[in-house]
Amino acid sequence: MNEAPCIRVVDVHKQFGPLEVLKGVSFDVHRASVVSMIGASGSGKSTLLRCINYLEVPSAGAIYIEGESLGFREDGSGRRSTRPLREINRMRRDLGVVFQQFNLWPHMTVLGNIIEAPIRVLGLPRKDALERADECLRTVRLSDKANEYPARLSGGQQQRAAIARALAMRPKVMLFDEPTSSLDPELTDEVLNVMRELARAGTTMIVVTHEMDFAREVSDRVLFLHDGLIDEEGSPEQVFTAPRSERCRQFLAKYLK
Repeated sequence: MNEAPCIRVVDVHKQFGPLEVLKGVSFDVHRASVVSMIGASGSGKSTLLRCINYLEVPSAGAIYIEGESLGFREDGSGRRSTRPLREINRMRRDLGVVFQQFNLWPHMTVLGNIIEAPIRVLGLPRKDALERADECLRTVRLSDKANEYPARLSGGQQQRAAIARALAMRPKVMLFDEPTSSLDPELTDEVLNVMRELARAGTTMIVVTHEMDFAREVSDRVLFLHDGLIDEEGSPEQVFTAPRSERCRQFLAKYLK
């Protein structure tokens, strides 16, 4: 693609004490594309996603959002200085995150959960925040649950509410960390169908998932992580039908039975 990437991950490493979880990962994400990350548990997928959002600070390497480094400033001579936290937080608004657990505030209704950050963080007037919330609830097919509390929702409904909350910030990229891992099959389909619709609408997405059919159907690019590195990458057709990596072949043989 000729267009500059929306997200650029450059040689990212992450260590926790002596344990090196990421060992130098690089890839680009272009606007309106879907990149899925697959791999066995412990391969570094979720840590990588958290590094992209700076929930985990990379030990080395860099994350760029539309050409601007999330972690540091660079002057005209190439000298780098650490970016202040307020600037990092400002840039992180462009990244919507949906976790395995729904993380909804239990004392607020679904509507309250969705309008909180647009009002408090973006300074949106309440009227505008309510209009935006209504649009997001329609997107996730949850308009009839706006005034319910999270405890009264199914797991699939809670996760869809969490997606609506992330969308309300109008992020440039949506990050999904195994968003269906705690759901049973019927509720999983509810959430995946919403994600399919977001992909069709041109939402830029990075998705950590064990849902191989979803990754194959929706992704523009698939990354297979093993032992902290990208061991295989390519189009869904290439990765799922003709993987070059023996590790990737073994992984897919188990998940595509």
